[in-house]
Amino acid sequence: MMKKNNIQRWLPWLMILWLLLSAAGTSAQGKVFRTMHASFTIDGRGYITSIKDKRTGKEYCPAGMSSPLLCLYKDKQWIYPVKAIIDGALVKLTYTDGSIATIKSDEKKEYLRLQLVAVDNRSHADNIVWGPYKTNISKTIGEIISVVRDDHFAIGMMALNDNTTSGPPTDGDMGFMYYYIHSPDPVKYPLPPHLKEGQTFKIGGDGISDIAFYSQPEEYFRMCYGDGARLEPSFGSTICLHSRDRRKEQMIRYPVLPDNLDGGFNSARYQLVEPTDADFNGSAIALYACPDQRGLATIERIVLNEGLPHPESDGIWIKDPRAFKPDIAWWGAHDSLASYAAQLGLQAVQDEGWGEYYPNPANRWGKKKISFAHGPAMSIPDFGRQMKTEGVRYGLHTLCEFLQPDNNSDVAPVPSDSLAIMQRTTLAHALSPNDTMIMVTDTAYFNEFGGWEGNHTNVLKIGKELIEYNGITTTPPYTFLHVNRGFHGTVKGTFPAGTTVVKLQPNCYRGFAPNMDLQEDYAGYYGRWLTEGHMDYIDFDGLESCIYQGHGQYSFKRFFRKLFDTYRQTGGDYLRVMGSCVYEGNWHYMSVCNVGGGDHMFDPVHNKWGIEGKDMRYVFESNYFPATFGIMSYSGSWSLYDAENLQAKSIGWNATYMLGLSQETVESSGEKQAIFRAFRDWQDARAAGMFNTQQREKLKDLRYKYHLERNGEGSYILYTLKERRFPELRYGHSTPLRTGVPPQARVQELAIRMTIPEKSSVAGLVVRLSDNTEIQVDHPLTNGQCIIFRNGAWQLTDKNRKVLSALPVKRKTVAGNGMDTITLEALQPANDAVKMELVATYVVSSEKVNK
Repeated sequence: MMKKNNIQRWLPWLMILWLLLSAAGTSAQGKVFRTMHASFTIDGRGYITSIKDKRTGKEYCPAGMSSPLLCLYKDKQWIYPVKAIIDGALVKLTYTDGSIATIKSDEKKEYLRLQLVAVDNRSHADNIVWGPYKTNISKTIGEIISVVRDDHFAIGMMALNDNTTSGPPTDGDMGFMYYYIHSPDPVKYPLPPHLKEGQTFKIGGDGISDIAFYSQPEEYFRMCYGDGARLEPSFGSTICLHSRDRRKEQMIRYPVLPDNLDGGFNSARYQLVEPTDADFNGSAIALYACPDQRGLATIERIVLNEGLPHPESDGIWIKDPRAFKPDIAWWGAHDSLASYAAQLGLQAVQDEGWGEYYPNPANRWGKKKISFAHGPAMSIPDFGRQMKTEGVRYGLHTLCEFLQPDNNSDVAPVPSDSLAIMQRTTLAHALSPNDTMIMVTDTAYFNEFGGWEGNHTNVLKIGKELIEYNGITTTPPYTFLHVNRGFHGTVKGTFPAGTTVVKLQPNCYRGFAPNMDLQEDYAGYYGRWLTEGHMDYIDFDGLESCIYQGHGQYSFKRFFRKLFDTYRQTGGDYLRVMGSCVYEGNWHYMSVCNVGGGDHMFDPVHNKWGIEGKDMRYVFESNYFPATFGIMSYSGSWSLYDAENLQAKSIGWNATYMLGLSQETVESSGEKQAIFRAFRDWQDARAAGMFNTQQREKLKDLRYKYHLERNGEGSYILYTLKERRFPELRYGHSTPLRTGVPPQARVQELAIRMTIPEKSSVAGLVVRLSDNTEIQVDHPLTNGQCIIFRNGAWQLTDKNRKVLSALPVKRKTVAGNGMDTITLEALQPANDAVKMELVATYVVSSEKVNK
């Protein structure tokens, strides 16, 4: 036994040894961080080795795999941690190059907050990377906002400052569009033998038409919009964010495309990226894991706690499905705009017919006026003020930061020194106004045509002169070819040797773009312009103008933060933003993305998703953003049930869209009153949250259409309708048609539409039902006219379903409703150039809809 005095002598040394062993144990064993729903284990190397659902104990870290908590990145090379010392809330990571990163952790209730305090001995690292974090989830890939889901659990990360952006570092810090193979349901949509999960394909199209990008109709072809999350077929998925030292000038090649995708619409070009004052020290993220049904609520809690943008519509966060609603896209005279909006129950109107707005500080409003069929034109600010009094959120369609030479004072006749550039060199010899030989000290990449969008706009800027060129010699003296001095009316100048020469970054319409500093001026310009115009809605077409500077998602964040700050500072409240694309950089700010439209999005008449609609639905839903039908233009030929189907499907899918309206089209519609009344019923029911989860799922079903009727205050009857179509029936061939309508079914409508060559007609038609009822049209029929049965009456209508006359009915016998078999008999000889389409719509079932 050890003597007492020996114990006293060794006790201090034993305590020191115990403390050292404890510290070593902390490093070797790592630490478990906990939130409400999950635990995250970080080992002594600085790697995440476990992500567990606390409720079920299920492990979401792939077996045998781990993920670096934070990587460094230098000259496109990854630098990994090798050691972690975790002391309370601080995590110190040591890297293979000797760098040391200090990370502050904070276990919030619903997420783990991680912030990079500093990187010491950073050895000129140009990026830090959070992750990529590996998970075994693969069903739903949210590539825009870095989230993956499997119907049970969601794992994601959110950037907490502007210079932390989605994905790994890339040239241009942007993902790119491509197709990849991933079945949302392998049982329902099995892959054919020649395809495999994760396989990639370039998008379709030639770049002339946006809709041509979307070329694969199969459900297992998924469009990728970003790189914040990625399918990894061998184990599941990864999620990733990064932050860059933007104080360094870069030479990039954008877009970054793998070999099998190159050569498409976006052709890679070299670009000099000018520096801006932003570093990766201070980068912060929220890492969360939670039940899938809590995913959106968890993101909102992060947004509110961390002071991220939280735009609200009538007190509801714009990402909350309760805020999803259709808007109006307006064309033509504006007399009925406010009236239509009120009748339909819609608040927001995008004025598409006004034309594309290009910003111009020298002439903010241009010569555009708001037109009326009956009354004098009105200025945009005056009309915006009037719309506010009518409760309408009014806005315009713009081309974001497209600076066009013919209408922008920052381009011509005196170009700004803050236009975005692609290349830079210096004059090798002095240049006088009459010289056409422009010699420079190096070729850089001036030999490349245009910009990455594929156009051939080659414009130099020397001082305040713009110069068009086409090519450069490859041997000294390096001389520009096919030079056109004083381009766009700029003044030909005199410049000494050594003067800086830059190539401007072109936009896709052969104009130009601002650099990061001038972009902020335009963001402020738009904020003031909107409030002065009494507008609270804007459609930013051409959002790729935030990519031209080469700073990717960070550029979007800078633009939109300045826009919203200026809008509020000048008296604005809620700004509804529509735009041409959704990225991580503008996700927080965008209310809707109703791009595209028509049958390639969704066809409410034939109940079909278009390819673009399918692709965008998957992308947006995967990223907690409303799916869209784009612009769905009101058609005079719509039946009541076609219009109701648009509303039903949008409610089922939580989708938004713009209802395209013009006075001419609406007033030509024979169904206007019924459609407006039903549209408002659906809208009121949507706003009141009347449809439960099961009913929403039912409304998605493409086999059916739906009809809604009010049933007193706060109650509705929902009718499920079946539609039977017989297209391109031949005139004069009287074979009986088995309609499939059950004998005792309630028939909502039977419609026969005539397709007759222009400037011709047919003598008439007899409709014979199975109970021998006859309906005879004994006068000429012309193209588009319809024979319609509804509300117990037969009518002849024009192509827009306006009633031309009632039709007499000859009834011989009565047997049920007689519409299970129909025969169409011509009153003149067969004519194969004349086609008929018969559509029978009947009720399948009904149910009450109560809140």
